Amino acid sequence: MNDALHGNVQTARPEILAPAGDSHSFLAALAAGADAIYLGLKHFSARMQAENFGLTELSRLTDLAHAEGVRVYVAMNTLVKPSETAQIYRLVSRLARQVDPDGLIVQDLALLDLARQAGYENGLSLSTLANLTHPEALLQARKLGASRVILPRELSIDEIRHMSESCPEGLDLECFVHGALCYCVSGRCYWSSYMGGKSGLRGRCVQPCRRLYRQGGQVSSDLRRTLNREEHGRPRKETNGTKPQDRSGDLHFRSLKIGKEHSGRWFSCLDLSLDVLVKTLLDIPHLVSWKIEGRKKGPHYVYHVVTAYRMLRDNPGDSRTRKMAEEILQMALGRAPTRARFLPQRENRNPTSPDGQTSSGLLAGKICIDQKGAVAVKPFLELLPQDYLRVGVEDERWHATLPVTRRIPKGGSLVLRLPRHKTPKAGTPVFLIDRREPELLQILDSWRQRLDLLPGRLSRPVDSAPRLPRPLPPKSRPDIFLRADLPQGRETRPARHRIQALWLSPKNVQISRTVVPRISWWLPPVIWPDEEEAMRHQVHQLLRQGARHFVCNAPWQRGFFPAPPDNMELLAGPFCNLANASALGMVAAMGFTGAFVSPELSRTDMLALPRQSPLPLGMVLSGYWPVGISRFGLLGVKANEAFVSPKGEPFWARHYGGTVWLYPAWPLDLTGKRQELASAGYSFFAHMDEHPPASVPQLERKSLFNWEVTLL
Repeated sequence: MNDALHGNVQTARPEILAPAGDSHSFLAALAAGADAIYLGLKHFSARMQAENFGLTELSRLTDLAHAEGVRVYVAMNTLVKPSETAQIYRLVSRLARQVDPDGLIVQDLALLDLARQAGYENGLSLSTLANLTHPEALLQARKLGASRVILPRELSIDEIRHMSESCPEGLDLECFVHGALCYCVSGRCYWSSYMGGKSGLRGRCVQPCRRLYRQGGQVSSDLRRTLNREEHGRPRKETNGTKPQDRSGDLHFRSLKIGKEHSGRWFSCLDLSLDVLVKTLLDIPHLVSWKIEGRKKGPHYVYHVVTAYRMLRDNPGDSRTRKMAEEILQMALGRAPTRARFLPQRENRNPTSPDGQTSSGLLAGKICIDQKGAVAVKPFLELLPQDYLRVGVEDERWHATLPVTRRIPKGGSLVLRLPRHKTPKAGTPVFLIDRREPELLQILDSWRQRLDLLPGRLSRPVDSAPRLPRPLPPKSRPDIFLRADLPQGRETRPARHRIQALWLSPKNVQISRTVVPRISWWLPPVIWPDEEEAMRHQVHQLLRQGARHFVCNAPWQRGFFPAPPDNMELLAGPFCNLANASALGMVAAMGFTGAFVSPELSRTDMLALPRQSPLPLGMVLSGYWPVGISRFGLLGVKANEAFVSPKGEPFWARHYGGTVWLYPAWPLDLTGKRQELASAGYSFFAHMDEHPPASVPQLERKSLFNWEVTLL
């Protein structure tokens, strides 16, 4: 540990923003010279697997940070359910009085309103989960009262500059420079939630993207067996006294060309690391913060990464310092690094490594099993007490994490005590994922002693309640049937109980002008900076041709339309992730005339919301709902061809414009709940008429999403 690296260097913008999942990491960030620290509470954090903080503990840590001139931001960046608005209002009110952090990081639009109602007066940052991906979004965010926007990790340096040039006064920008990447766009991943209620928007993601998937060859046979199991698992009708037909699905697979089977972690990303390239961010106006991801990481990671980026920021022209910083980053125990899409001129900007493992940590050795069956590792480096090891990777049955209890020299032998059902095979890699070197522990102990001298402020009860928007009665409307494009040679005709909908795309806006006014036009869930001008032009073209029904799939897309939207149906779409009355009140104030509710909600929440809503509400009732949308390409997996998870669950991928959409092979189907939803007050329903490719089996299984489970 080099103490010379931590001299008193005057902090200049951009700030180095460090993660903290517990008090040890918080103190490590202070020790390393971070300018700001972000963290989560025990509730309403998008990293609920981290230890996180209570208010009394946080009040002491914040006082210590403020004494050092370090800012503290609290992440309350989760989706808020209908029953939680009063709870989160009271929590923000207590947080404002007891802790007074410098900023809140929020995803849900409700917090922009509830935080101010609760008396919180400091900064409000919109998370990457809020999906502000193009310049117009920044203007809309400022109008709603945001003071900072955290940019998506998929942007190139040129796109970051473009966003900066369009940034309004009074709004700051923050970007990630280091840490874990998600394959799917933040706020546009429903993979974990669709598989069983553990939503990334609620901080509970189980990371299905990190798993090993297979495609081709034997996969086709596996899919046929899956189809047979579903077919034989239900009663079959007899016809005219004959034996029931065995519809095993062979007809479905006749046209399938079976290629060589291949497998890979196609959606498991490496870690973002801009390292020496961060000097290109120094002169960008409005970009005031360099963010380091890692609230589930330990103090070793936080200390080293903060140290390295502080060196790179403060000494951009010093080649010796740059080299030292790169060496320090290699000690941080993350995954292999990638620049992702940061450099626009690079041809291959896919940050995945399908043929390798993408678990975090430094390879420390491999499993060996002796003649008595004992499981051991002979480390490639010295192991220290309180180091933490990972055996294998997440989707292997023997995956485990465990502490080191005594010093093990390089080449020594450490016997691992694992449950019998988790016995790994010989050669399984073992990774060092956290370490507690004595020098760092001594530094943290000195900061802990300072912290212990500070009193904590006790919490006071809050007896007030938030003001919620006035609910309106439902208004019945026709069903909407959404397609990628119209069937060739056909034009939609008016129907009393049906509206034809199309995704807004350059191809679809070229349809006959006589058809345009009869279409419901759905804007895509993600619009990138280089797509905004074309999108604005297409919207204006449709308006001139008489289009009057639009669905925006991010609240910020409201800026593409006139204010007020006279004689127009302007709906907030299902990808807006609206889930509570306060958020619906915000989009109503923006000029939306109706809104789709997030399909992630459970039955109880879904049925409660119409009674609280200031807008007519809709639901996606059926169709293939994408489990994720990505800007990163497909490396290894073939589009429009079935691939399966380790549990045999089939999926497929499809390109739409500049994004990849991932679909499950079993569709969302709430049609059996239609009457219940209508009785609760839902005014309209949509059906996503997406057709799977020929290689995907027609499963009998249907998804109710989280209707019958609790959204954690």
